[in-house]
Amino acid sequence: MKHTGPLSGVRVIDLTAMVMGPYCTQIMADMGADVIKIEPPAGDNTRYISVGPEPGMAGVFVNVNRGKRSMVLDLRSDEGKQTLRNLIEHGDIFIHSMRATAIARLGFDYEAVAAINPAIVYTNCYGYGRRGPDANLTAYDDTIQAECGLPFAQEQLTGAASYVGTIMADKVAGLTALYATTMALFHRERTGEGQEVEVAMFETMAAFMLVEHANGAMFTPPLGTAAYPRALTPNRKPYRTKDGHISALVYNDKQWTAFVDAVRPAWAGEHFATLEQRASRIDTVYALLGETFLERTTQDWLDLLRSLDIPAAPVRTLDELFDNPHLNAAGFFETVDTPNGAVRFPGTPTWFSRTPAHIAGPAPRLGAHTAEIMRELARE
Repeated sequence: MKHTGPLSGVRVIDLTAMVMGPYCTQIMADMGADVIKIEPPAGDNTRYISVGPEPGMAGVFVNVNRGKRSMVLDLRSDEGKQTLRNLIEHGDIFIHSMRATAIARLGFDYEAVAAINPAIVYTNCYGYGRRGPDANLTAYDDTIQAECGLPFAQEQLTGAASYVGTIMADKVAGLTALYATTMALFHRERTGEGQEVEVAMFETMAAFMLVEHANGAMFTPPLGTAAYPRALTPNRKPYRTKDGHISALVYNDKQWTAFVDAVRPAWAGEHFATLEQRASRIDTVYALLGETFLERTTQDWLDLLRSLDIPAAPVRTLDELFDNPHLNAAGFFETVDTPNGAVRFPGTPTWFSRTPAHIAGPAPRLGAHTAEIMRELARE
């Protein structure tokens, strides 16, 4: 397995499962890290939750565990624990997604791991931070979406409380674990000091949702409820056209003036001339725009709006992403040969001029690298 990229030379001991932690370490692997995925004898449950070319190689698992090496260890056994200790001795990052009580019971809390390797960066991926009363609650993406207000926000838009159509909490928390871990690694490179890092899904998603929605509730006294009106107005949705839908945002004053001058809607006037005026009546503005967009086809609107430098896009299906001309021209997808044939992976969305990243290889079958890693440990 080739390891190039900005994290080349970094060894990651990965005890995460499902999506939050594995998404974090998937990106580390893409960036060149040697990610050793420690799995129990039954394997990561995500191996079995969606379609795949063979049992244990489900699509979601294959994507978030690409380029890693799989090692099976029974951490309930003395032998498994000793092997993990040997790995820790030569690791740079230790990351897990167990509850604090569970990892401590196995004998691998931060104090125990740091005693073996004081320079290690140790990352906890939790549902809830361990300093709060909910520390030991089980958490999944759906429950954290509910906790952080996403279904409430959806209800403001659609009239029904619902989850968003992606496992947002898992992925945002995974990205947060990535930046937190690499920041700690940067600190270690400067000082030689390892440290413990904690990333909790609930705290992460509370921060994520409150970026814009904290709004007037942040001030003392509060100037309003926790809500960013533009994001929650019911008419904020793709506009229906003569033959389909389009997403468009006629936002700043320059864009608004260009749109009004080109389209001449009867309802336009001085009362909507500035962004401040439009923001105070944003649902009405969206409703009026919705009536106007019915007058032309999607392609007509795309041609006009793009000529005016107004952001606009067609409403695509997920399948269409695989045939997207921009993504394909940019080399976004990477095809990797695997034991089950070629797999076309969505690749790394970032670009580096000196340390280019790429998908290091396929996702591993369960325990595929156990013997190889044991031989390496014997040499180390």
